[in-house]
Amino acid sequence: LGDTRLGPGTALEPAARCATAQQPAHTCCLPVAATFPPGGVPLAETAACDFGGGRPGPLTSAIATVAMRTAMLAPQRHSVPGSKRIYANNGALRQSTDRTPLRIRRARPVGARAQTVAAGPLTEQQLVDYVAGGCKPKEKWRIGTEHEKFGFYKADKKRVAYEDIRAILIDIQERFEWDPIMEGDNIIGLKKNGQSVTLEPGGQLELSGAPLSTINETCAEVNSHLYQVQTTAEGLGIGFLGLGFDPKWTREEIPMMPKGRYEIMRRYMPTVGSLGLDMMFRTCTVQVNLDFDSEEDMIKKFRVSLALQPIATALFANSPFKEGKPNGFLSYRSHVWTDTDNDRTGTLPFVFDESFSFERYVQYVLDVPMYFIYRNGTYLDATGYSFRDFLEGKCDLVPGEYATLADWEQHLTTVFPEVRLKRYIEMRGADGGAWRQLCALPALWVGLLYDEESINEAYELVSSWTHEEREQMRLDAAQHGLKAKFRDGTLQDIAKKMLDLSSAGLVRREHHEETFLKSLYAIAESGETTAEMLLAKYNGEWQQNVDKLYEEHAY
Repeated sequence: LGDTRLGPGTALEPAARCATAQQPAHTCCLPVAATFPPGGVPLAETAACDFGGGRPGPLTSAIATVAMRTAMLAPQRHSVPGSKRIYANNGALRQSTDRTPLRIRRARPVGARAQTVAAGPLTEQQLVDYVAGGCKPKEKWRIGTEHEKFGFYKADKKRVAYEDIRAILIDIQERFEWDPIMEGDNIIGLKKNGQSVTLEPGGQLELSGAPLSTINETCAEVNSHLYQVQTTAEGLGIGFLGLGFDPKWTREEIPMMPKGRYEIMRRYMPTVGSLGLDMMFRTCTVQVNLDFDSEEDMIKKFRVSLALQPIATALFANSPFKEGKPNGFLSYRSHVWTDTDNDRTGTLPFVFDESFSFERYVQYVLDVPMYFIYRNGTYLDATGYSFRDFLEGKCDLVPGEYATLADWEQHLTTVFPEVRLKRYIEMRGADGGAWRQLCALPALWVGLLYDEESINEAYELVSSWTHEEREQMRLDAAQHGLKAKFRDGTLQDIAKKMLDLSSAGLVRREHHEETFLKSLYAIAESGETTAEMLLAKYNGEWQQNVDKLYEEHAY
């Protein structure tokens, strides 16, 4: 339908099958009927598929409905300090006391919120309240999916220069009515209805989706985004690849995007680890952001997801190549994180302590070194200071200024554990991948963490695991995938159990979302990860030429 806008309430009858077996997976993903909000939305092609990789076939869930709602932002939340810090819905305390030259449509520049000067020093309790303010009742829980992808020139497979990424962003802005995100005179992203499109250091294009209610909506959002990206990139001879690690190019061969914070990180990374620059320029991920209703709920979700993150790493392992050859890992992206910056990465053993709380996580983040402070349109290199220094007025970069909540919000995004807490909780252990994997990742965690019965069984499953076992599992998953040993079995055994719990949780949600686990079940049953399938092709029909990867596995 191209740029056609569908009006409010428009319903579509699905095609029964994909037009051809060669049709890309992402062009056939809208289940059954789709209804559209006031104003309408652009829609991509709508043939049904079996979610197993774009093969033609009847839609598994013939009664699923996709509402393309991308403006479902959570209502404004607040939190208040009090004598008894027990956080419940909306971050409130149960016993508390109240307190008081281009055609680019210009938008607020990136980081503008952080320029506000605080009237006085923040307290640590205010930082705790900020994070706890994410608590919300179950009926308001949402799903936010993010994914990154590598752009490449189809002619020579090289990574895309900023000038052409800039052209893509401007075209998407103009054709699909997005608002630009600017840094100086450079367009570095787009925003619309709770979604954002941003650039990673090496030009990896990231969609941060809006908070949505179902996996069906999330999958439709991904489909619409990929359609817009492809539509604009096609004329430039550019394609996009879903993989966890760049399969061909060295760091030096990858262009750097013109974002001030990335220049600071580029200088800092080699001082704290040997693989930090690889993380910046050569990795892609897919992750999901989920809600919690209380401190107790946050703790349970954090522990379950942190313990099971290596299983997700194994199920989504999709980065076996480096500079044109096998790299010895199935998820090299996961390996990269083991030597990026130990001050801000890892499996956070304190999460499993009885004393863990919002406050304990804040104490951890306070002592993580800062990257930058954003003031007056400039990123100031703050790598010699912790946020605690800044909070206590010990940062000479901005004499006489206090840290603001916007500074705190920015700093929270520069901490990179396997599971990250902000005002929601982020699952960060999976490689970027094919279209079907972009829908499978949120389905996996929603079924597991948003259903009380499933999360309780998962909590019981992981409760006896030690820190040493969890850490070894993380290392082994990156190298051996589902074949990695654990106690008397393998990660494959745990993956099957995890999928069964997730599927049962999705069934109880009654949104027909369990079909999105189909590709993961195939991997778990066979024990063969996507990375191992790619290696078999590399050593067989591809004749050890990774260029075939770009031809067969691009979006």
